[in-house]
Amino acid sequence: MFFKEFEIRWSDIDANRHLANSAYINFMSHTRMAYLGLLGFNHKSMAANNIGPVVFYEHVYYFKEAFPGRPVKVSLEFVGMSEDGMFFEFRHNFYDYKGKNFARCEMMGAWIDLKERKLTGLPKEFLEAFGTMEKSVDFKILTKADTRKHVQVPKDMEVM
Repeated sequence: MFFKEFEIRWSDIDANRHLANSAYINFMSHTRMAYLGLLGFNHKSMAANNIGPVVFYEHVYYFKEAFPGRPVKVSLEFVGMSEDGMFFEFRHNFYDYKGKNFARCEMMGAWIDLKERKLTGLPKEFLEAFGTMEKSVDFKILTKADTRKHVQVPKDMEVM
């Protein structure tokens, strides 16, 4: 399992003086991109392939507060991917300096063709890189139906 350690900075806390929601999102994003960078996914390689990651959702479950002064660790688990690599799912756990789990996040995303602005499967080299990732015990092959499991649709405002 991959871990990234973070120091909780002044800018990471909110008015209640604990780790802010936005910091959780930033720590997870940084953890994902750090790991993907080790696999060869970086700004240069993504630009060369004209792709970028998009997030469909991030569901965060908070168990206990986290405060500045001690480092925290964020894990990355590879939970699912579609056969063509278009869709992916990760799980993150947050641990305090004693190894106590204080939050968890389930996230799902996809890859987008930055020119066409449409979802796309991964090029072979990236698909092979994902194939080297350690998979969670509950890993599954994702389908488009998995991306719709929360059944949220936009509802526009009525124009007055």
